[in-house]
Amino acid sequence: MNESKAAHHLVVSNLAKSFSGSTQPLTVLQNVSMELTTGDSVAIVGPSGSGKSTLLQILGTLDHPDKGTVSINGINPFELNENALAKFRNQHIGFVFQDHHLLPQLSVLENVLVPALSLGKTSTDQVTRAHELIESVGLADRHEHLPGELSGGERERVAIARSLLMSPSLILADEPTGNLDRGTAETISELLLELQQASGAILIAVTHSEALASAMQQRKELLDGQLL
Repeated sequence: MNESKAAHHLVVSNLAKSFSGSTQPLTVLQNVSMELTTGDSVAIVGPSGSGKSTLLQILGTLDHPDKGTVSINGINPFELNENALAKFRNQHIGFVFQDHHLLPQLSVLENVLVPALSLGKTSTDQVTRAHELIESVGLADRHEHLPGELSGGERERVAIARSLLMSPSLILADEPTGNLDRGTAETISELLLELQQASGAILIAVTHSEALASAMQQRKELLDGQLL
């Protein structure tokens, strides 16, 4: 599937985030900064509890930082009101989760169309794009199947297709191969990077997989709240 590559730009400046503790605040992120542009991919690694998922939540605008700024294509999403933020997230950010988060009662096609359905009725172009994405992830004969009829690797393929439906600027993947066997994980890693490069989107993946981390253009470690 051919895609035109729009220009994308992510600037993260001095992010900080703390949570209330029993005796004192627990600092999870401090002075986290990075800058990525069209087609960049970066793996974020680090021990469990180091703040990787918290960082991904903030970059996905699902949580707010205590300090610092995030700019996606020149827009600070945290300056938007709630409705505008939801629309911005839907149009500019795609998510790939370890546990897929597919809706069990919906078909593969309907699951891929969920980001468009959240804005109302889907367009003919969006349905066509969903079909093309399903074929591009190797599920051409699975359009009408339910998630329960798919393998773990196939469900992850659906999640990747869904993340790309709205042609996002930023794809955020949280342990996208964490629940898969080694062979399937390698296949999914290659597919994710292939489609990300074709789209030109920026890809940030939190992972414990050395294979996935080494396949990304950049590798950063989150340790003691700082991105190294």
